[in-house]
Amino acid sequence: MSDLEARLVEVVRADPGLMNVLTTVRGLGLHDWRVFSGAVYQSVWNAVTGRPAGYGRKDYDLGYFDPDTSWDAEDAVIKRVAAAFDVPFRSDVEVRNQARVHLWFADRFGEPYAPLTGTDEALARFVAPAFAVGVRLEEHHTISIAAPFGLEDVFSMTLRPNPNRPLAKGWDRVVASARARWPELTVIESEPA
Repeated sequence: MSDLEARLVEVVRADPGLMNVLTTVRGLGLHDWRVFSGAVYQSVWNAVTGRPAGYGRKDYDLGYFDPDTSWDAEDAVIKRVAAAFDVPFRSDVEVRNQARVHLWFADRFGEPYAPLTGTDEALARFVAPAFAVGVRLEEHHTISIAAPFGLEDVFSMTLRPNPNRPLAKGWDRVVASARARWPELTVIESEPA
């Protein structure tokens, strides 16, 4: 385990809300699941800046992978996850079957989205490398990490566009929202040529 991975595990374990979500979801037996995006990078940014755990967090994004791409199957999982939590977590955990994302992404975000073969594959398509970090609490209480771009950007609080996809249509809004809560961010608008 790298130094940054060890630091991430420490950050995750020190965040009671995130650990509650990870522990509860682990008990649900979902296939190929991860908690990712803001639930993870915001915990790191709070730790780096000395803010309290949970500061600025809007929700906990939970992805899982089920080849049944029907809305009914996903809705059943959404309801099952919600029932596993008390308030406020019941409404704060946002569940999405990653096998279904390609069915609605273009309508919602105006960009094409090819089908995925697993949850971790989704991370490589996130709008910024700092957002592309997912964690899972494994059976023996270890925390596994998926971070296709590494952890340097998240720990250095660097926000840059994902180099492997076009600039996200809502990039300016994403940057403004993040900067409003963490003004210490370094934003790189594009990669040098």
